[in-house]
Amino acid sequence: MPALAKVNLGLKVLYRRADGYHELRTVFQTISLADSVELEFTPGRCSSIEAFPEIADNLVVRAAKAVFEAARIRGALRVKLTKRIPMGAGLGGGSSDAAAVLLALPVLAGRPLPLVKLIELGGRLGSDVPFFLLGGAAVAVSRGEELYPLPDFPVRYGVLVTPDLHVSTPDAYRALQRPMCSEAGGRLTLGEKLNYINSFQALVWEAEGWPGGTPEPPGFENDFEPVVFELYPRLKSIKRKLRKLGAECAMMSGSGSAVFGLFRRREEAEEVCRTWTGDPAYSIRTVNRSQYRSLWWRSLAPHVNGKVWPLRSRYAQ
Repeated sequence: MPALAKVNLGLKVLYRRADGYHELRTVFQTISLADSVELEFTPGRCSSIEAFPEIADNLVVRAAKAVFEAARIRGALRVKLTKRIPMGAGLGGGSSDAAAVLLALPVLAGRPLPLVKLIELGGRLGSDVPFFLLGGAAVAVSRGEELYPLPDFPVRYGVLVTPDLHVSTPDAYRALQRPMCSEAGGRLTLGEKLNYINSFQALVWEAEGWPGGTPEPPGFENDFEPVVFELYPRLKSIKRKLRKLGAECAMMSGSGSAVFGLFRRREEAEEVCRTWTGDPAYSIRTVNRSQYRSLWWRSLAPHVNGKVWPLRSRYAQ
């Protein structure tokens, strides 16, 4: 199965919550860069999971264990993971790999799980995991695990630059110095909270029809960029270079370190990628929700019954 990466089309960090997390508003978008996840399941009386290569605290193994328990599956599972999505770049590669197991293993084992259960399991594994159960474009709120679909955007082509830099997400949050919400006895007033929320709402509404040919909506931005760019000026230079080369939108994804640019025409993006020097660069395209699901239906065609979502196993009793 393909485990696609994502980028953030804008990211607002509102405030610190009583539970220690930050309240977020963002738009996730799946892109064509993908890992490959291969599963081999053999029913049996005992359960075992083998993963290749072995990775400490592997989300793929944790996802498999969660499905085994929730669906009461017994048997031997072998997982082979081929990584293409750079790790620690704000692209959600590990979360996407985990979601691939959540979607596919119930199909192979003939033990379907409803979407609400899959979302629950995904949320336990990581804030980004539920998004990859759905794909396309979606507004994410709370810690990023609460999702609402956006209409499919027309496909846009781009360049993804992944410098060999590791940006610490906890350090990036600390550098933002967001206040506590007043409900938790902090310094953020109700009026300030509403201003943050209303600002994000306006940006999403202004993005209606984008990226379908209009320029980047005014103010559609990533709150992490000022603090991360101060720590890593090279990332700011990459964004500036992408805009200079014609990208209509250029932005850091998540807390970094990947930076992407979207172009009006496929040929422009491919030429920029072909001639890019200094850092690894990938030619990408956005993948909408219908395309995302088609990838899955094709990958698991021998094992699914009809084009429904979540996937329906032909082995289900």
